[in-house]
Amino acid sequence: MHILRCLLTAYRLRSFSTLYRPSLLSFGILLISFRMKVTTVCQFSGFKVYPGHGIKFVRQDSKHFIFVDGKSEASFLMKRNPRKIRWTQVYRKLHKKGHTEEIQKKRTRKTQKLQRAIVGASLDVIKQKRNQKPEVRQASREAALREVKERKKAKTAEKAAKKGTTAAPKAAQTKPKQQKAAQKGAKGPKAR
Repeated sequence: MHILRCLLTAYRLRSFSTLYRPSLLSFGILLISFRMKVTTVCQFSGFKVYPGHGIKFVRQDSKHFIFVDGKSEASFLMKRNPRKIRWTQVYRKLHKKGHTEEIQKKRTRKTQKLQRAIVGASLDVIKQKRNQKPEVRQASREAALREVKERKKAKTAEKAAKKGTTAAPKAAQTKPKQQKAAQKGAKGPKAR
């Protein structure tokens, strides 16, 4: 029924000539040679189909296919895979044939470097440090290292002083515990 509708609409447009193929019509398949008004692409080979050329194939489920010639139509009907046939555009794209002319240099974007202030240092301070002479920079680094070492020494000295004052009372505290354990009747090594 749908095929008849397609034929009627094509007749109204008066832009077709039906190809009678009894073997195909028995399966409900219709081939129509349309006069294309727009340049389209062959759905098997990938070639351009210019106005006034090509074959339109309408399947039973009302899906239509446009072919450039009988060769591509016959290959489609034999259910050949266009990816495996060498003369089709799909095969050529998959196997990278004829791309030497089309390859262009890809434009690479140059990244622009921006300077931003870091937390604790403004942009002016960063620029001043960068523009310093190496001798001045090294002298300031050594001064900073000396200061850090002095702080560490001071901390270790304080810890040693605290240990010295707290070490004696700890020793005194441990002795009474040992005496208490002896008073309770803790058993020592047996004599034989």
